[in-house]
Amino acid sequence: MGTSRRESALTKSIQSGLLRDPDRFKKTPCGRFLAFFTLRRIKLVRYERHLFEKLRQEVWKFDEDEYQASFHTTSGQPPLKAMGDLGYSGSVGSSSIGWMIIQNTDSSRQTFFGTLDGHFVVKSLPRHFEHSFFQADLLGPYYEYMRHHPDSMLVWITDYILAPYVTMGTMLGCTPAHHIIMENILCGKDDDPAGINWETYDLKPIDYFYPERDLVPEPLVNEDTLNRLADTFNDKLCLSKRDFDNFRRSIESDTKFLQHANAVDYSLFLVRIPASSTPPVLGRKSPWREGLLSADGKWRYRAVILDFFWARHKLHAQAMSGVVQTFNVVGRQGPMSITTTANEYRQKFLAMIEKIIEVQ
Repeated sequence: MGTSRRESALTKSIQSGLLRDPDRFKKTPCGRFLAFFTLRRIKLVRYERHLFEKLRQEVWKFDEDEYQASFHTTSGQPPLKAMGDLGYSGSVGSSSIGWMIIQNTDSSRQTFFGTLDGHFVVKSLPRHFEHSFFQADLLGPYYEYMRHHPDSMLVWITDYILAPYVTMGTMLGCTPAHHIIMENILCGKDDDPAGINWETYDLKPIDYFYPERDLVPEPLVNEDTLNRLADTFNDKLCLSKRDFDNFRRSIESDTKFLQHANAVDYSLFLVRIPASSTPPVLGRKSPWREGLLSADGKWRYRAVILDFFWARHKLHAQAMSGVVQTFNVVGRQGPMSITTTANEYRQKFLAMIEKIIEVQ
């Protein structure tokens, strides 16, 4: 019941934040005082609203009325629908250091909600080192990069909302105060008669070690924790030479950008769809968002790069390096994705992608 009330309050806060005009939101001493005692229904506002409007309208070619309509609901409908953790490895610390060992609070868990029409996903950024990196270091370069690379495979982040006031809810970890809105790469699945046959894979380099898997005795490892680790794709993406060359150029460019930002631990979220399906796509048309037809005509592929919010230079990642070194003394294991260098992670990520592709 507590979780349900928390989710209900949070979805209403998110919806209000996306529909509220930030230019009319006035910070006052009285407002700060009253907001401080809020636990769940915190006020959220759009951050850099005009920047994201330019991305949506000028770069990604969204219809703004349709975009806004995704967040409007009629009386009796929930503002958003809970989506659990979507199976993304980033749901619990991004192939992390074992939050069951280091940290196990609600504030460390990322929350996912979806719009009722299935077009967009809302993802919380509850940890300070994530949202501070995105807000202070990555957002400006991300905006410029996307303007010049409109067909980039980096996930489209269409809005960013945050709490303008400090509240007890955010201080106690009851309610996350920072949320990104991004495209839903699974758009169209619910309406597809063959939707049950869609396959999803959250792929990262597997030659790193995970304390949850490699050091903790098996009876003590929660199966749910193991399920959140990166997936394995035991097949090949069948691409034509032309599609492969275009794909490789895009991935190399995107990961080069992430390397310059010093980001690690990102993943390739791959969706494999039956070739007979033709799900709709919003905004700018590009092959890997529409559903690229495989060279053998059996599948359509969608793919985006996700979870690029862990920066190697942030204090938390640096602190984790010491913990990993301690694990390595005990387990004699190799480096972890969250403590490697951005260049090394990029090289392993590109090598992983090369291994899952077959060119015809």
